[in-house]
Parts: sequence; structure tokens; C-alpha cells
Amino acid sequence: MTTKEEKPAGPVRSAGRRATAGRLSWGLADQAASSLTNFAVGLYVARSLGLGAFGVFSLAWLTYGVVLNVARGLATDPLVVRFSGVAEGVWRAAAGRASGAALGVGTVLGAVSVPAGLGLGGPVGSAFVCLGVVLPGLLLQDAWRFAFFAAGAGRKAFVNDLVWGLALVPALLVAARVGTVAAFVLAWGASAAVAAGYGCLQCGTPPRPARAPGWLREQRDLGLRYLVENVSLSGAAQLRAYGLGAIAGVGAVGAVRGAELLLGPFLAVLMGLSLVTVAEAARVLRRAPHRLARFCFLLGGGQSLAALLWGAALLLVPDRAGELLLGGVWAAAAQLVVPAAVGVAGAGLGTGAAAGLRALAAARRSLRCQLFASVCYVGGGLGGAAAGGALGSAWGVAAATVVSSGVWWLELRSALRHRPPFPRPANPLP
Repeated sequence: MTTKEEKPAGPVRSAGRRATAGRLSWGLADQAASSLTNFAVGLYVARSLGLGAFGVFSLAWLTYGVVLNVARGLATDPLVVRFSGVAEGVWRAAAGRASGAALGVGTVLGAVSVPAGLGLGGPVGSAFVCLGVVLPGLLLQDAWRFAFFAAGAGRKAFVNDLVWGLALVPALLVAARVGTVAAFVLAWGASAAVAAGYGCLQCGTPPRPARAPGWLREQRDLGLRYLVENVSLSGAAQLRAYGLGAIAGVGAVGAVRGAELLLGPFLAVLMGLSLVTVAEAARVLRRAPHRLARFCFLLGGGQSLAALLWGAALLLVPDRAGELLLGGVWAAAAQLVVPAAVGVAGAGLGTGAAAGLRALAAARRSLRCQLFASVCYVGGGLGGAAAGGALGSAWGVAAATVVSSGVWWLELRSALRHRPPFPRPANPLP
């Protein structure tokens, strides 16, 4: 028999669903803004500089991805897992220390990139010198996005990305006049620094790099594993890019990056998935833990289906429209759309399970999955490149992501099975 105390459960549960939908909506809006920013940069460079220079820019972009994942593993991934939905004062203190750690990572690794670029020389070296200069601002801007989603304030992350996009417009115009890869790297990073500065005002607390050592010590049980996990992911992409360039030429790297740009909205969501989904999965675990598996399945399945539909739509784009988008990069990139879409769909399915493992703080299991996925990615990408150039590499990566997705789901299933029974609250909080 239903008691009076139990009657509010339905309305409260409905309010909780609305709150979740609202946070996810802001997450989608933020990722749309972020993907449009990245898409605009890629298109502008591809159209302005051509296939070879676009390949050089892509190498710098992928190197930034490695550094970004170092900062996320050490600084902001633990923030999202442990400080999502906590009291504002606790969150603010954690956000200041985590953003300080991200800023410190950018400063240290930027100081490594500059002399490395000077040693390399040429267009590649110049790009890496400029990347080292802008890394602190890029990583700080990303840290604020993580912090806002941990607080359930996705609107602030969205506004911050809009600020970056607005600052990017004049910066790209100036870079186009200069006409070098280095100028575009500086334009991209300088506009991110503007958004990073605005993030300090939004958060109400500055980054605290002096507190970074304490943060790293306190979070080392998660941070070190997430560091290895994240770096193995981005490092695999970097190895594949360098290997593809060595096997098939820098133009092949540009072709692969061009195909990724065409699938940019979904790749941006995958790269920044933990901004929204890990925080949300952590809330589901706290408030209705028996629904975690369903949440992860809907997340991964929906993203996978959307990627396949987008890939199918790209096949209908006429060559003239494609050339308007990517210029001389279009012809090579268009041949890679099908395997690239399959690869993104496979990765999308796996990220649903990855969000569940992160929310469970099952760092050992997620690390095991990511190392397996990285080995498959490099093996498939380079083996395919040796067999069939850029197209073979794209199909090798697609097969690797599909196989790896299955491993992620097996680990999540095992983690849920071996966890103590979840309590089933009668009145979940919104």
C-alpha cells in the first residue's frame, strides 16, 4: 500500500529527469560551440594553406591533444569524478586547485615544446614553437569547462566557448593575411587565452598553480591512472599520425584530418565527453545507481547512431560543395568518410561504457580497456597504412574501435556485477 511519504517520489523523479535533461542540453550546446570553433579553424587552414601545410597543422593539433589529455588526467578528470554536485564552497576550492594544475601542465610542457620546435626548424618547427607559447591558455580554458560541468553549470561552459569563437574571428583574419601554419596556431591559441581569462571571472576564483602539488598528491590514486589512460589514447593518435606520414606522406595525414573535420561534431563530443557524461553518470550513481547501466547504454547507443547518420548524410554532399568547404583537401578526405564514420560510431558506443567506469572510479578497469584500445588503434592504423595508405589506415582504425568498444562494455558489466548491491532510494533527489 502506498503511503503519503511515497507519493512525491514520482514528481521528484520527474524533476530529476528534467534537471538531467537540462544539464545534458547545455552539454550538447557547449559541444556544438566547441565543435564549430574547431571546425572553423580546420576549414580555414585547409582552404588557406592546402593539403601539405594542413598536414603540418594537424601534427601540431594532435600534439596539443596529447598535452590536453595529460592535463585532464592529472587535473580535471579527478575534479569531475569527485567534485560533481558538491557544495559550492567545496567545488570552488577544488576548481581553483585543479585549474592551477592544468595551467602548470601547460606551462611546463609548453617550455618543452618551444626548444623542440627550434631544434626541428622549418614549418613544423615553427608550428611547435608557437604551440608551446599558447599551451597554457589552451589548457586553462579547457579546465574551466570541466569545472563548470562538475558544478552543473553547463551554461557557463557554453558562454565561455562562445567567447572563444568570437575572439577567434579577428585572429583568423589576421592569420590568413600572414599565411603560415605558425600564424594560425598563434591565432587559435591566443583566442583560447581570451576565453580562459573570461573563465576566471565566471568562476569567481583564479587558478591556483601554487596549490597544484597538493592537488596532485591528493588525487594521485585516480590521477596517475587517468594520466596513463588519457595519454595512451592521444599518444596512439599521435603515433598513428607520425607513422602514416612516414609511410604514406604528410598529405595522407592531411586527408585523414580532413575526414575527421567532416565528422567534427561527433569527434568533438567524443574528445570532450567527460565534460558532461562523467559528471552526469556520477550523479546517476549517487541518486539512482541501479539506472547507471541504462544511462550508459542510451548515451553510447545514441551517439553511435548519430555518427552513422551523419556519415550517411556526408555521402550525399556534392563534390562542388565539398570543395567549397575543404578546398584541395576534399578529394582525398571524401574517400575516407565511410570508414571514418564507422570508427566514430564504434568509439561513440564505447564511450558510454567508459563514462560508467569513470563514474564508478574503476580506474584500474578503465586503464586496462584504454591500453587495449590504444594498441588496437595503432596496430590497425599503421597496419592499414602499410596495406593501403590513408584509406587502409582509416579502415584499420574503424575495425580497432569496434573491437575496443566491446571490451569497454565487458569491463563495465563486470564492474557492475562485482560491486555490492546498489541501494534503491525511495525518493531520489533531483
